[in-house]
Amino acid sequence: MNITEKIKSDFILSEIIKNFDAEIYLVGGSVRDMFLNRQSIDRDLIVADRNAKEFALELKKFFNCTFIPLDEENKIYRLVMPDKINYTDITNPAGSLEKDLKRRDLTVNAVAVNINTGEIIDLFGGVEDIKNGCLRCIDELNFKDDPLRILRVFRFRSILGFKITSDTFDAVCKYADLINQSAVERINYEILKMFGGKYAHEALIEADSAGALEKLFPFVKELKQVPPNLHHHLDLFHHSVETVKQIQNIYENADESVKKHLESVDFGGFPRIAHLKLAGFMHDIGKFSTWTIEEGGRHRFIKHDDAGSKISAKLLKRMHFSNKQIEYLSTLIKYHIYPSHVMCSPEVTEKIMMRYIRRMDKNSIDDIVLAMADRLSARGPEITDKIVETNINSLKKLLDFYIEKSSSLEPLPKLLDGKDIMAMLNITPSPKLGEILDALHEAQLAGDVLTRDDAILFVKNYRG
Repeated sequence: MNITEKIKSDFILSEIIKNFDAEIYLVGGSVRDMFLNRQSIDRDLIVADRNAKEFALELKKFFNCTFIPLDEENKIYRLVMPDKINYTDITNPAGSLEKDLKRRDLTVNAVAVNINTGEIIDLFGGVEDIKNGCLRCIDELNFKDDPLRILRVFRFRSILGFKITSDTFDAVCKYADLINQSAVERINYEILKMFGGKYAHEALIEADSAGALEKLFPFVKELKQVPPNLHHHLDLFHHSVETVKQIQNIYENADESVKKHLESVDFGGFPRIAHLKLAGFMHDIGKFSTWTIEEGGRHRFIKHDDAGSKISAKLLKRMHFSNKQIEYLSTLIKYHIYPSHVMCSPEVTEKIMMRYIRRMDKNSIDDIVLAMADRLSARGPEITDKIVETNINSLKKLLDFYIEKSSSLEPLPKLLDGKDIMAMLNITPSPKLGEILDALHEAQLAGDVLTRDDAILFVKNYRG
């Protein structure tokens, strides 16, 4: 199927062609994706002979969709279709179609198609670069004009797996210092797009080589200072990148229920898998601050999981991630060792596993996948194939247990609150009260406290 046929088979584009008389060009990622036979939910349209806002409002009425003015100054308007999935951006050319295309980041994103005639406007060899899998910049000064385009290079490197041409890589290196000039919200969007790609681990290595990664994540400098040790065959930076790679591998080979969960968009506007790979990259950021070397040369990182969780929360807040994103990422960092500890108990019982899934709840799959990826990424001299196999098999058992029980799992009931306990023990608000509430919650997680009477007896007998 050629581009013209693909445009005519697209419901939104075909309706526009049939019902509106205008000079309209499909441009950018949607054209690129058509050449790659990739499904696209967004369509970028340049309307050359009509006012973009007026035309967008006409389309809004026709499709009964939502109109969002993205950028009034540059006349960019978004239409979100009734299905809340597909959307279309409408704009006027910046001066002319040629000037508009020349201002774009990469040749693969600068191909336009007249949706009425099927004429392809390819001024910079974008079609050839799509066929050859190349990421080539149109003009290196475009990186200077909008440094976010530097990040977009690595986003498309991650999503498409295309190779960055040497001249483009040199240009990225040249302007990498400007990367934080963009608004943090725009940077976060590109970061999560990059982590959502199949080749995120390769994009991270190349972003580091270009000098861009440490600008985005200053903790990378610390990761690089922690060398391989008896448990890790890689230094901490490359271990973190390898963890991202292993998460992708586990996801690709997972059963449908796991894939469906990791593909769900529950917060932040991006699927869990993108956030999970970001958590994988950051899971050991607490190691540098907790790093000690014993007399015999053994490296220790005591409570690095807890330290990393606190460090990540502060970092992600500065980067303007949402509260739900911060909670998810910092929680996974805090508990990334927890699944393996659970399954290394002298006797792994259903009660022990139930306590785990009660605590981690909807993040159980994510946490177990992270633990698996972490294990597969650490193969130092003391870690035998048998150790890895045993650990992975036990984590699979925990994952299967969660999948089996999750559908029947109900939220823990609130049996007693703080007022109840203060009245029972004749105490006032204090750290002791918080300690009792935490202990009661732990007892519920463990299944030792099931009813209100159980809770009352537990509190009366609590000794701390």
